Formats: sequence, C-alpha cells, structure tokens
Amino acid sequence: MAFVAWLVPGLGHVVLGRRGRGLAFFVLVILALTIGVQLDGDLPFVLSGPPLMVLKTFGCMGLGVPYALLHWGLGYAGNLVAPGFEYGSAFILTAGLMNLLLVLEVWDLARGVERRTEEER
Repeated sequence: MAFVAWLVPGLGHVVLGRRGRGLAFFVLVILALTIGVQLDGDLPFVLSGPPLMVLKTFGCMGLGVPYALLHWGLGYAGNLVAPGFEYGSAFILTAGLMNLLLVLEVWDLARGVERRTEEER
C-alpha cells in the first residue's frame, strides 16, 4: 500500500477509500511541483557527493512517478542561473517531502493506527 502511495501522490488514500483526501493531496503535491518547475528549480540526481545533496536527492525522489517523468522522461534538471532557482528548488523538495509524509500516513491508515487511537479515547 505504501509503495502505491509513493508512486502517485494521493493514490494510497484513494485505494483506502479516502477519495477526497487523495485528490486534495494529489493536487497539492502536483501544484507545488509545478510551481517549482515554473521557477526553474533544481531536480537533483546525485547518488554520491556531499551528504546533504544526497538527502536532497532522496527527498525529491519522494515524488515517485512525477520525479521519474521529469528527470528521465523530459530530461528536466532546472536552471541554475534563473532568478527563481532557489525558490523553485524549495518547492520541488517540499513536494517530494510532502509525498513521503503522505506515504507514512497511508502506512499508518493501512495498519489501523487511526482506529486504535480513536478507540483509546
């Protein structure tokens, strides 16, 4: 279930029957990614080098299929000299990290963590 949630933002929620939340999360993550791309932000692909750059790469890879489509499908990498590069990079990284948080939420929902906490109250 978590793998499906990672592949497409919001899809894990849709599969669990939370269609409204899934659609809202999809729109939010894709909107952040779109803004980042419009601002020519960085879409890194570094698997070795400075530790923070590697972490940034894994954070952006948290987008799943949209990352793969941008990187390998369209060859997008960003534009270092663009005026909005830093802001765009922040939007792209935020979109990836948001999706990773959504994966964790789907994991908890699939395990029934939400139901247990409601029963304990």
